[in-house]
Amino acid sequence: MSFAGQTVDILLINAHLLTMDAKLTQYPRGFIAIKGNEIVGLGPQAQAKQFSADKTLDLDGDLVLPGFINTHTHVSMTLFRSLGDDVNDRLHSYIFPLEKEFVSREMVYLGAELGNLEMLKGGVTTFADMYYFEDEVAKAVDQIGLRAVLGQTVIKYPQADAKNATEGIAYAESFIKKYLHHPRITPAFAPHAPYTNSTEDLQKIAKLALFYNVPVLTHLAESKKEQAEIAQRSDGLSPIAYLDKIGVLNNNLIGAHVILANENDITLLKTHHVGVAHNISANIKSAKGVAPIVEMLKQGVDVGLGTDGPMSGNTISLIDELNQVAKIHKLWNKDRSVMAAVDVIKMATIGGAKVLNLDDKVGSLEIGKLADIIVFDTKSPNMTPIYNPYSVLVYSAYATDVKHSIVDGQLLMENRKALTVDEHDVIKRANEFSEKVKASLISQGKSIL
Repeated sequence: MSFAGQTVDILLINAHLLTMDAKLTQYPRGFIAIKGNEIVGLGPQAQAKQFSADKTLDLDGDLVLPGFINTHTHVSMTLFRSLGDDVNDRLHSYIFPLEKEFVSREMVYLGAELGNLEMLKGGVTTFADMYYFEDEVAKAVDQIGLRAVLGQTVIKYPQADAKNATEGIAYAESFIKKYLHHPRITPAFAPHAPYTNSTEDLQKIAKLALFYNVPVLTHLAESKKEQAEIAQRSDGLSPIAYLDKIGVLNNNLIGAHVILANENDITLLKTHHVGVAHNISANIKSAKGVAPIVEMLKQGVDVGLGTDGPMSGNTISLIDELNQVAKIHKLWNKDRSVMAAVDVIKMATIGGAKVLNLDDKVGSLEIGKLADIIVFDTKSPNMTPIYNPYSVLVYSAYATDVKHSIVDGQLLMENRKALTVDEHDVIKRANEFSEKVKASLISQGKSIL
């Protein structure tokens, strides 16, 4: 359908477009026309005269690309950011006890507000999340306007929202039914990991996910602890091979981390079209290793970028991942030519969309796709000059260079100002919450430094 000659809602002109389509088409001086929630026109600037618009943004050469996709995070953990960063066995000795004391509906909603705000201001337009009370995360997403795949956690241990995995599955199923047809929220099951759920529960979740046609988000092949426990459970199988044996590897599954993957594991991921969320900053900070992403990409596995939670990678806007991914893999493979900047941007956009099975809707700038678009200000010193736009984005850009953000055709940030949330109020309430956490840790004799 052509909208040429019609009035559109938003017109971006004089933009340097990186479409991230199959041909990596660029328009060094181009335009995008948005009507409703769709891209209805794009191309060379000369063609923009076909359209008139209710709102026109003259970008004066700024970079325009599809919004970044964060394929793995725990957004509400923003409220625990900077705690226990250098503590051994942080998950079991620090994070789990903190969550036991503080996780509540109110905490999850406030943390989600803060995290959504951070991602909005850092160019993320879609994210995949795993946490508790995920319906509270959904409320924050609804308010602020991002797009999200939201997984309700299932784990065999008692948690704030479920006493066991059975209750967790029931909670997740209720959440999925409620949000199954939401325009921007894809509900999902989120079994914490293979070793923190039973074989029977993992199989039940896989069957329910296929019934509802929703994703399954999980931590996979992340640690030696997981590897050892699964090997004991399955007569020596790797976590990925174990999931294959019990029949839960499929296109709905998205595995986060996937550090400990051998050649056979990678083949299984490709065969079953499992998506991989690569979290380089969290992985190297936790000293767990470097995932074999270069080999996965060679074999055709769908890989996107993730930040992990704000207690793991600390920042969740994804910008910091770009630089780390490019440099660490060059070092790890002792080859400066691997992980080229354009490949990193692919993973941050269309690659992430493929991982989340949303590539028919987002991940590239194409007529008919949803208008999830970000604009990078090219006038800052660190963005000047621009010879290779992909290199500038990967090696030079800061989150603060994101100037405008559009999700589902709605302008959510203009000139760095968030339009759908009171930024100062969210930060104020987050700081007030942190005082309660500090007081509790001090009373327990734990250091916050």
